[in-house]
Amino acid sequence: MKNLQPNKGKKLVIKVSGNRKWSGKWVRLPIKTHVIKKGDNLNEVVKKYALRHLKKNDLLFVSERIVAIAQGRAYPIKEIKPSFLAKFLVKFVHKSPYGIGLGSPWTMELAIREAGILRIMAGILAAALTKPFGIKGIFYKVVEKNINAIDGPCSYTLPPYNKYAKLGPAEPEKVAKKLKSTLNCEVIIIDANDLGVAVLGKSNQDIPDNFCKEVFRDNPLGQSTEQTPLAIVRKVT
Repeated sequence: MKNLQPNKGKKLVIKVSGNRKWSGKWVRLPIKTHVIKKGDNLNEVVKKYALRHLKKNDLLFVSERIVAIAQGRAYPIKEIKPSFLAKFLVKFVHKSPYGIGLGSPWTMELAIREAGILRIMAGILAAALTKPFGIKGIFYKVVEKNINAIDGPCSYTLPPYNKYAKLGPAEPEKVAKKLKSTLNCEVIIIDANDLGVAVLGKSNQDIPDNFCKEVFRDNPLGQSTEQTPLAIVRKVT
């Protein structure tokens, strides 16, 4: 395991609070892979890079980005033609330093295609009505379809995906369960950045979302060129 080192500026061990089973110190071991491309078999990817390192009771966390890319849900921005509506709506999106999200016409266009205009407009209306009360995240709860996992081109993204926009993964829970059958360990599909953590799919619903968010709260996989989309999570005994 000595060849599995923390990414720059990150720590291997983190302390998690909660019930007895999930509280305590956990080690997060980032695993480097090749640059995942459309059509890559994720079962083969995890077998090649993660299987030899796994021990009993380990968890495998998988970046939602590689799931979406392997499924062919990432698109060169030159191939995306934003509609008038996408160009208009993007003007009202809060821009975050930790990712594009829906803050580009390309990603907004993907959101419209994925969720449909009616859902998008319903989400906008709900967000506008609840904003005066300080309620956040209503837009994504109304629209659903995992559009919070949509992301676009950033200068720090690993090439060639610095010129791509991508949807969230399709059927992430199904993917997690399939990977579990390959590895014989629990698998969590996660969307983590320096702003927050979202759990998109789990092979076992008994694993608390709060635990997944806590153990990944400092984004140990990084957000740039680390090329470590997998992480083994192991409790320190």
